[in-house]
Amino acid sequence: MTASHRFVVVAALFVTCLITANIIIVKQINICGLVLPAAIIIFPLNYIIGDVLTEVYGYQQARRVIWLGFLCNLIAVVAIWGGKILPSAPVFEAQSAYERILGSTPRYLLASFVAYLVAEFANSFVLAKMKIKTRGRWLWTRTIGSTLVAQGIDTSIVLPIAFWGVLPLSALGTMILSHWLVKTAYEVVATPLTYGVVGYLKRKEGIDVYDYGVNFNPLRVS
Repeated sequence: MTASHRFVVVAALFVTCLITANIIIVKQINICGLVLPAAIIIFPLNYIIGDVLTEVYGYQQARRVIWLGFLCNLIAVVAIWGGKILPSAPVFEAQSAYERILGSTPRYLLASFVAYLVAEFANSFVLAKMKIKTRGRWLWTRTIGSTLVAQGIDTSIVLPIAFWGVLPLSALGTMILSHWLVKTAYEVVATPLTYGVVGYLKRKEGIDVYDYGVNFNPLRVS
């Protein structure tokens, strides 16, 4: 399938949301008594856009974009790390602030990369399989169902790796549960928007891909 300009826009939004979330995640915010990373305002959009990619263009195209997002995020991390270790100019007086905000620890980066790949592929896989099972009906069951699985995986991977030994187990368990519920609620609230975007793209692109006979191996990108 030749990539349309609409597909390129959706892919670009996916990558932008991913990189932005990984930059602003260092700030903790308080929402109704819940302490959450600032990335909560944009990271769930990755899963919503991932739903759109799989629902409209199919698992194979979504797989390419997931790997593209991984590559772009890796480039951003390497560039930020390079900026940290290069010697500062005399006029630059914010080196410590730069390192504190952008200098993510290797432990957190590992957690982020592993969780991203596993959860995004799980999200796309579950949605593609449910689309076949439901014969394309009840889109909301696929978007919410795939998000429940993927966000559960993401949260259960990234938080224990990042905070094991740092937070008490009780606090870590509460954090995992609250993050999972908030991210899932985000998907539920955004369901009307997802319906609108999916319907628009299907009409304009003239496609509605069902992944019959598709190789779901996440490593196969050709």
